[in-house]
Amino acid sequence: MPAAQAISAAARRVPLWLVWGAGLAPVPWLLWQAATGGLGVEPVEALEHRLGELGLQLLIASLAVTPLRRHLGVNLLRFRRALGLLAFTYVALHLAVWLALDVQTLARAGEDILKRPYITVGMAAFVLLLPLAATSTDRAVRRLGARWRQLHRLAYPAAVLGGLHYVLLAKGLQLAPLAYLAAILALLVLRLRWPAVRRA
Repeated sequence: MPAAQAISAAARRVPLWLVWGAGLAPVPWLLWQAATGGLGVEPVEALEHRLGELGLQLLIASLAVTPLRRHLGVNLLRFRRALGLLAFTYVALHLAVWLALDVQTLARAGEDILKRPYITVGMAAFVLLLPLAATSTDRAVRRLGARWRQLHRLAYPAAVLGGLHYVLLAKGLQLAPLAYLAAILALLVLRLRWPAVRRA
């Protein structure tokens, strides 16, 4: 597949610092928009939601790396760790905005986690992402060995919970949250190794 080979070759020439720079570029812009009224009449809510959506988008991008290589021959494997860490960064910022600017107290945050299903689900997703972010270093890969790959399978339920969090958060059945969840489920199905069909 010449196109896949060309994309893979071009990707090898992209420095990782550029991926990080592009990935984090929306943060100062969103903060500026929130501070200057560019996010509407509810800037905290808009900032919170946008950060969470970016985190989910990056998590989906990280899940797409293996199916792209397996089914289309496009090798973007060198970007997967950066995409995963960027996703965690946005999810952590999403949580920080919710804690510091929305609920503002730990007591109220605890109440919301217990009473509101979408927050319970979102917090569960964040908890699953914590060990992944903590072990996303070369040293951790060497120390954990085969266990590292098993641990990082937590990204799959974390992504599903993240998509479900978005669906539950939305008022009514909205297309965008359902599309995100469908994309996550589709990528997980594509990651499965189906047994070869024997021809008679």
